[in-house]
Amino acid sequence: MADDLSSSVKDVFIPKRSPLLLRMVVLVFAVVCGVYICSVCLHQISTGKNAAFLNVQVTDKPCQIPNIQQWEVPYVHYPKPKTYSRAECACHPVRYFAIFSTQRSGSGWFETLLNSHMNVSSNGEIFSVKVRRSNVSTIVETLDKLYNLDWLSSASKNECTAAVGLKWMLNQGLIQNHQEIVRYFNSRGVSVIFLFRRNLLHRMISILANSYDRDAKLLNGTHKSHVHSPREAEILARYKPLINATLLIPELRRVEEMTTKALEYFKSTRHILLYYEDVVKNSSKLLDVEDFLRLPRMNLTSRQVKIHKGPLSEQVANWDEIQKILDGTQYQSFLHADY
Repeated sequence: MADDLSSSVKDVFIPKRSPLLLRMVVLVFAVVCGVYICSVCLHQISTGKNAAFLNVQVTDKPCQIPNIQQWEVPYVHYPKPKTYSRAECACHPVRYFAIFSTQRSGSGWFETLLNSHMNVSSNGEIFSVKVRRSNVSTIVETLDKLYNLDWLSSASKNECTAAVGLKWMLNQGLIQNHQEIVRYFNSRGVSVIFLFRRNLLHRMISILANSYDRDAKLLNGTHKSHVHSPREAEILARYKPLINATLLIPELRRVEEMTTKALEYFKSTRHILLYYEDVVKNSSKLLDVEDFLRLPRMNLTSRQVKIHKGPLSEQVANWDEIQKILDGTQYQSFLHADY
């Protein structure tokens, strides 16, 4: 009887405890699964963040500097234009330069030679516009835009430009702001190409003839500072200017002093000095320029045709007077054309 009663009690209470144990088992299993799933999710999020971080690092990875000497490093640049992407040329190094010259010294012809190189962009007399040289701030702003490859002109090349620069006349704010410009050039790694004319009398003849044509417009009512055909050059060369004998020597001295100042002011920059006459007579001078800018050597060409040729005595209206004034002076050699 007692056994039966005990058995009956067990039959009553065991079924009631079984659902509780089952629920506990299910709860433990759910907790374990939840912990596992959370750990997997956290791992994926962490991996995703790391991958994103790695992608940013790859994108911003600096370009590898080419195999050059240590002193050249400041002159190698990798500009990032705001107006376009350099794409596959982003790590193609660019050199910055400026051509310092005076009007009618062959700088226009020289610049066309440089621009015939497929990797060079020389953007002309940017500072002929007065507002761009009104103060140091506007000068720096203009230079920053140019050297960042955001200056768009007919001289602009493709994304793989290897050298970018401008033509800057000495009387276009260059001498007046030389201290600030020197600091900018040295800090930004800009190289200078000085291009002057030895025969300042020949330069004066060219200035006077060009000034006359600005009003006369001898070529079918059009003024041209540079020509591309022998016929046009012949027409312009017919005019023989009258040189002011009184102002001749003071003007020659003024230009001479100005070029001397420029050479002195910018002597701390990386630079090369060229004379127009030497470049005309010796084409290897152009190879020196290509080497100076670390460009691959190419045959540089220009469509421009020289206007004034032959003896200077045939290019000036009052030649006898000019000859008498310069004879026996330090400028006597200017009476003879040397190319």
